[in-house]
Amino acid sequence: MLSSRFYVLSVLMAGAFLGFIIWIIYLANTGASSVFFDLIKHIPYGDKVGHCLLFGTLTFLANLTLKFNTITLGRVSAYIGSCLVAVFVLVEEISQGFIPSRTLDGADLLADALGIALFSYFSWLTHRFILSSYQGKNHE
Repeated sequence: MLSSRFYVLSVLMAGAFLGFIIWIIYLANTGASSVFFDLIKHIPYGDKVGHCLLFGTLTFLANLTLKFNTITLGRVSAYIGSCLVAVFVLVEEISQGFIPSRTLDGADLLADALGIALFSYFSWLTHRFILSSYQGKNHE
């Protein structure tokens, strides 16, 4: 379905982006300053928008890297990448309650969930587009 070069690129992008998020989390956990934190302070609701976009983008890249594979629980089907990011987010947000320089914020968790849901939908649209393009090539 996806060319091997595109797949390798998606794996590298997902890995690099995950590394970037882990670095941002490290900076926040240690109370360090960053140009990203300074930028977010100047944007209305910048923290929430940042949460939504960071974890949404990670969700999309994870779904792409995992080739849009899903798991089914009862009647509900979900992308494996979305589920993995959701668990990562939940653990990371809850851990903030135990770190003195951080605060456990339910609004951050909601912004994360919105990003995961929105970019899961974008994943679904992308998957449909790829499938329709692939099927179109087989019928020509």
